[in-house]
Amino acid sequence: MTAQGEAVSGSLGTRRSITTILGQIFGPLLQIFYFVIGSAVILGAIVIILALLLRGTRDDIDLLQGTLIILPQVIVDSLVRGFLYAMIALGYTMVYGVLEFINFAHGEIFMVGAFVSAGFGLVLANSGALETFNPFAFVVIAVLLGAAVSGTLAVSIERVAYRPMRNSPRLVLLISTIGMSLLLQDLVRIIATMTPLGFNARVQTPNLGSALTLAQIPLGERTINVIIDSRSLIFILASIVMLIFLNYLVNVTRMGKAIRAVAQDMPTASLMGINVNNIIALTFLIGGALGGAAGVLFGIRVQAINPYVGFLPGVKAFTAAVLGGIGNITGAMVGGIVLGFLEAFVASYLSLFTAGQFAGANYADIAAFSILIIILIFKPEGLLGEATTQKV
Repeated sequence: MTAQGEAVSGSLGTRRSITTILGQIFGPLLQIFYFVIGSAVILGAIVIILALLLRGTRDDIDLLQGTLIILPQVIVDSLVRGFLYAMIALGYTMVYGVLEFINFAHGEIFMVGAFVSAGFGLVLANSGALETFNPFAFVVIAVLLGAAVSGTLAVSIERVAYRPMRNSPRLVLLISTIGMSLLLQDLVRIIATMTPLGFNARVQTPNLGSALTLAQIPLGERTINVIIDSRSLIFILASIVMLIFLNYLVNVTRMGKAIRAVAQDMPTASLMGINVNNIIALTFLIGGALGGAAGVLFGIRVQAINPYVGFLPGVKAFTAAVLGGIGNITGAMVGGIVLGFLEAFVASYLSLFTAGQFAGANYADIAAFSILIIILIFKPEGLLGEATTQKV
């Protein structure tokens, strides 16, 4: 081969390599985008059809107009909920993908991250620097602190509570995770009540800006303003950045290849020179860091937390992981998005369609879990999971 031919071949190989890497990083995000659009279109069509069928049954409101007025805002709220569940679900699915057990203490890892943001805000407020602190720097530093603390805590839990029982029956490990969950709840409760944070901690932040108007949609004589709170926008953007980073880490780097090898076949990976214990610890570190970062963003958004704030989001994130396909990273993201859309639509429209007889927020959980059961009856491996058989 001539020098010119080798140069052309090398250029094509580099181009293919870049294309492959970009596909591995952004391919999962493209799948998430498809599910976002699909969820919005399908659920939006369902509520519009219901509004048309029930139109004229109410004298106090035009159901079709009321449905269309709040629809864009419901979609925005769905995205915020969906990314929250997706971020927490990643910790569940990464640990399950490697060790095939559910870490039910992961919701408390998320809660610890939220308390880190509260503590960081309190320190700045007591020093008088909070009001003048750069908002962007505040979010970045808080996320990094939360990720570091929660990641370190997750690794410590794996080393102390899980590794000694790794070869025990899975029921033993399951009980251990539940016990660790309760221990962390009470430990944080004791620490919070003994410090200025208190049981109901307030997450203090600098001025993060006012709400943004994304669009103005004309509807007859009215104009629908699609608004997103700055804290919600920060949550969505930060979640997307972290998901891109995770895709790069797991799908492109040698470290990610080692994680996937251990998840595929732990004994063979060990024979090939991979330190399995280190890879498992790394998996807990990544999952815990993502959970802690999500907790920080959650705390910044809601601004009021307590030691039990991680329980319900943790259960829902586990549901999202199962819904998307437990052990599948992209499936965890997709499951979180779908669950977020289901909850937001039920919470917003059930009360509207029943004239306030049923508070949608109280029945959102029931609807989400009911649909989960239906999906798992017909597709037990989840939306993106693959059917597998038990190895004997």
